[in-house]
Amino acid sequence: MDLIKTIEQLIQFRTETGNTIEIDKCLDYAKNLFDGTEAKVDICRFDNASPVLFVRNIDTDDYDVVCLGHLDVVPADEKMFHPYIENGKMFGRGTLDMKSFAAVAFNSMFHVLQNKLPIKFAVILSTDEEKGSASTHAFMNAHPNLKSKIVLDNDVGGDILKLVTKCKNPVFVKIISEGKEAHGSTPWEGIDANEKLMQVWQNIRKIYPYYSKELPQPKDTWFDTVHFAKIEGGQVSNVISNHAVALLDFRLTENSSVENLKKNLDKCMESGVTYKIVSDSTPVVMDEANPYILDYKQFAEDILGKKIEFEHIGGATDSRSFAIRGSIVIMHSGTGEGMHANGEYVEVDSVKQIAEIQTRFLDKLAKDLNK
Repeated sequence: MDLIKTIEQLIQFRTETGNTIEIDKCLDYAKNLFDGTEAKVDICRFDNASPVLFVRNIDTDDYDVVCLGHLDVVPADEKMFHPYIENGKMFGRGTLDMKSFAAVAFNSMFHVLQNKLPIKFAVILSTDEEKGSASTHAFMNAHPNLKSKIVLDNDVGGDILKLVTKCKNPVFVKIISEGKEAHGSTPWEGIDANEKLMQVWQNIRKIYPYYSKELPQPKDTWFDTVHFAKIEGGQVSNVISNHAVALLDFRLTENSSVENLKKNLDKCMESGVTYKIVSDSTPVVMDEANPYILDYKQFAEDILGKKIEFEHIGGATDSRSFAIRGSIVIMHSGTGEGMHANGEYVEVDSVKQIAEIQTRFLDKLAKDLNK
């Protein structure tokens, strides 16, 4: 398999989340890559979620290694779906997040097949990760006994010199404020839902402070945060709003809990204002002394000729679906910038290095598991 050519081909599919035609074309392309091999390939479809690509060398519910990721991307201009390489960097939508590493996963599968490695190996790629990962949840629900000793997750970070060992728990909360309409000239005759919402907002900020690039940066960022993702209230300028809603994005460390968050929110509510937990998950926290993680780290350092640092990030990862089933999750990505932005790129050498790290890790794992 030509790794770089495969990445370029994948990027040309405009797989923005929800673009079913392009997603299906991309899935067909990926499936056809394994024609003539012993790989078992399914495009798993669901009633209420987008498809998932499931490639494996054996049918089982108990894998040694799973490569987990996604093929969908965030929206971009047409030009970003025409990748190009300049000064060692490949530019285009999905170069960093994360079609380059979907191709790395395919490369690892070919390595396992061609070398007949005695390990149970699979690649699972969702197609709606950028909007909540309903397809990953549907896939895992359809395979309730599926597990893997190790999960290789390349959908993190953007620095090959960082190995992620902690991800926070994303918790989305809706704040609902109810008021009473009145003419804007007689506010004493109404109850302003917008005002009530802002009072709650201020209460929340007393517990979860505001951070910004314009403010001094915290030295240690491993604490709970929240940002107000969406705010809606009022219809016309001269009417007191009778309804307002805000969507909040909390990121909780493993030292927190949803129950504790609820207790804090209870303290923040005002009359006429309620809240609802829209979704929550679990933080992914790995033991930095785990022997498999240390083996992987050593291979990375040998190949890169540099030390690898452990890192904690606030972003979520689909590998939490496996972490709660007991998997050891190894979170490592190539180097690049511009994720979800114009000018997204990945350093080509870093992609090749991730591919080499994975194959060497798989070689050693196959030997260790079959001693």
